[in-house]
Amino acid sequence: MMTADERSPDAFLARAKEEERESGKGRLKIFFGAVAGVGKTFAMLQTARRLKADGIDVVVGYVETHGRKETAALLEGLEQLPLSKFNYRETEHLEFDLDLALKRRPELILVDELAHTNATGARHKKRWQDVEELLDAGIDVFTTLNVQHVESLHDLVDHITGIPVQERVPDSIIERAVDIELVDLPPDELINRLKEGKVYVHDRAMHALDNFFRKGNLIALRELALRATAERVEAQMQQYKLSRQINEPWPTTEKILVCVGPSPLSPTVVRAARRMAAGLRAKWMVAYVQTPHSTYMSEADRNRVIQTMRLAEQLGAETRELMGRSVSEEIVKCARQNNVSKIVVGKPAKPRWQEIVRGSVVDELIRNSGIIDVYVITGEKNSDTTSHFGYSKRRTKFSHYMKALLTVAIFTGLARLMLPYFEPSNVVMAYMLGVVIIATYYGRGPSVMASILSVAAFDFFFVPPYLTFAVSDTQYLITFAVMLTVALVISTLTTRVKQHAEAARQREQRTYALYAISRELSSTMDLEDIVEKGLSHISEVFHGQTALYLPDDKESLSVFARGLGRNALWSVDQGVAQWVFRNRKPAGAGTDTLPAAKALYVPLLGYKKVIGVLAVGLPEDDRMVSPDRLHLLETFANQIATTCERAGLTRENEKARLQMRSEQLKNSLLSSVSHDLKTPLATIAGAASTLSDKDNNLTQDQRMSLAREICEQAMRLNKQVSNLLAITKVEAPELTLAKEDCPLEEIIGSAISALEEQPHDGRIIVQLEDPSLEVSVDESLIQQAFINLLDNALKHTQSDSTIKVTAQTSGDEVIIAISDNGPGISDKDKARIFDKFQRGESPRSEGSGLGLAICKGIVQAHGGRIWIEDAPKGGSIFKIALQRIPGTAFQVA
Repeated sequence: MMTADERSPDAFLARAKEEERESGKGRLKIFFGAVAGVGKTFAMLQTARRLKADGIDVVVGYVETHGRKETAALLEGLEQLPLSKFNYRETEHLEFDLDLALKRRPELILVDELAHTNATGARHKKRWQDVEELLDAGIDVFTTLNVQHVESLHDLVDHITGIPVQERVPDSIIERAVDIELVDLPPDELINRLKEGKVYVHDRAMHALDNFFRKGNLIALRELALRATAERVEAQMQQYKLSRQINEPWPTTEKILVCVGPSPLSPTVVRAARRMAAGLRAKWMVAYVQTPHSTYMSEADRNRVIQTMRLAEQLGAETRELMGRSVSEEIVKCARQNNVSKIVVGKPAKPRWQEIVRGSVVDELIRNSGIIDVYVITGEKNSDTTSHFGYSKRRTKFSHYMKALLTVAIFTGLARLMLPYFEPSNVVMAYMLGVVIIATYYGRGPSVMASILSVAAFDFFFVPPYLTFAVSDTQYLITFAVMLTVALVISTLTTRVKQHAEAARQREQRTYALYAISRELSSTMDLEDIVEKGLSHISEVFHGQTALYLPDDKESLSVFARGLGRNALWSVDQGVAQWVFRNRKPAGAGTDTLPAAKALYVPLLGYKKVIGVLAVGLPEDDRMVSPDRLHLLETFANQIATTCERAGLTRENEKARLQMRSEQLKNSLLSSVSHDLKTPLATIAGAASTLSDKDNNLTQDQRMSLAREICEQAMRLNKQVSNLLAITKVEAPELTLAKEDCPLEEIIGSAISALEEQPHDGRIIVQLEDPSLEVSVDESLIQQAFINLLDNALKHTQSDSTIKVTAQTSGDEVIIAISDNGPGISDKDKARIFDKFQRGESPRSEGSGLGLAICKGIVQAHGGRIWIEDAPKGGSIFKIALQRIPGTAFQVA
């Protein structure tokens, strides 16, 4: 049989999508072990050889033999792909060749050591990423993995061994495996293998025995590997049952489900179940079912449920709060979904007649549990049983009964007006309508009273003899019975619908709260914004004041932010917050730890550490926090923590990127300066040394040539230093532009006149749309930009070519274009030509690569634009757009 959840369209679509996602992809098998040396690679190669003998196309992508002769012998007869070579720090590294494997595309490929970190220069940083790409390409993969490399077990392994493991594999990759084969070896045998040199060479083996391979570590890691494999096998079994629509549990291991409620016997049931779980070494969980009737539970019963669930958590149980119409149905459904073998429930304390009228949860569990064992626990004899399991009393206001009485009176008057025109059977419908209205607005008690009063009023006013309860016709007795039955059924169903609607509303509010905070937090990366939005949502949902603690470098907490306005929590306890931060557990009001505190403190648990502590001041009349509300608050806190951690990682990545960029610029600067300054300095030093030599026998012309060379190289050196100073000045945040209205023709003319290094007689042609055109600029800076652009054009063109300078208006801008007919600039260089220390690929490219970067900085400081285009007949066109509107001097921020 299938459950309603398994028959639902959503479940069917989820399975269909999973199958579609996995179709066409390769299958992963992991040979899993506790530590190195247990024989994972050996077992993998043995399996591969058997498959090859069966006709499967098997290829060895990468296998590490560690010098073991037995392992190397198994490689004989198997096709092995050549390895890629990477040079890093003058050392050659051999790595798995992913591209060659994808090109070869075998049915099955062996890739040893899944957690391995690839050498610098490989496509992926980690080998598991290579395996993932192989699987996505439809290639089956065999690989090996040790338990200490599983990401989710990292902290536990670190705690056991005291040795941090840097190479780890995400659990999501392990979950993709269709098969995990445990390769196990007792610790004593593994130690003997180490001593015999079958795992590592002798010196390394002795060192390993004194550290990671201590016997205690091996025992603990072996247990971890066995447990991890068992959990994976259980998950595969659950997936198989779901895919085959098998509803009944398969009790392969003992698992206990405890059903609790508001009964005072529930703590006794929990303790007994804890002893049973300990004796059976079984997992156990405690569940409370919230039915529509739970909406009207008394405060005492609600607090009793909260205390029972907390007791269960303290005793190590997994707690769940279920919602549904029937307690027994939800418990059985939960048991089947979680493969529970035993259900534990308390012995009912209700009288037998109540069980007959209202039903018995225990009887229904026994009847519907199938092959699941049901244990009924007897409570203590002196327990107060005034609150009955599975049933909660609802206290209705006296005014509701009075309103129900008034409603019956009003509909009696209405029926009296209807009587001359309608049959008495139709008059009954008016009373039915009144019962529905009362049940909708005032609840079950008043509606039951209204049902009885309606029958009495109908008999008294509309059945002869009138104004008496006597009945002349016995047939009316049947009418009264049916009328009363229908009225009671209608009142019950209407009340139940109202309760279901209220329960659905509460679930919808909880779901919307989680969705709203997730949406808000995902839209920002600013820490203050994250905290503000998170505290705002928590204050709204829990109707309390909030504050958030964050630690400093010494892990000392201080209040980072408080809720806005009246939602700000000012009465905070530093000691409680520090305890929560240190112990990673909630404390304060509503808990059993430091309950005298005025607020509830919840840790913000990040991926690797505690991010901070959330403090919530609950209202005085709502200090008891149900496990469900506490879990909701912890979910909010964890979402804030995750978002804060993500924002921190984003900032660290940006900082690392900027640092890397800074290092690149520094290296470029050093490279440029060392080359561009060294060349003229060497020329100057050589020429000066020759001139200063007393025995040089140089002619006057040779002396003049050397002097000119010294002068030219000194000017070149001066230009390089000037460019370095200029780029520093342009990028300085305190740069002030002394803008004034200047004729554009005069600026360009001055720039041409300043070109001292490059011969340009007749080569530069200036064509302005309006010779009187003026721009509001810092004349000296803009002139420097034109000098750099013209100098760049002269360097990269032939001596007989022309450089054309034009200017024309376009809206509020003046577009100045400097075009040449040189070799042009490639699309690759265009994207970075204005970056610092960038030179084109032209053989004429020389200099520091700062000239165009200076142009860009100057133009952008003026609020303008600079870009490059291809000339129609070859060459390049550098364009500058400046504002025509005059302005005053301003500060560049």
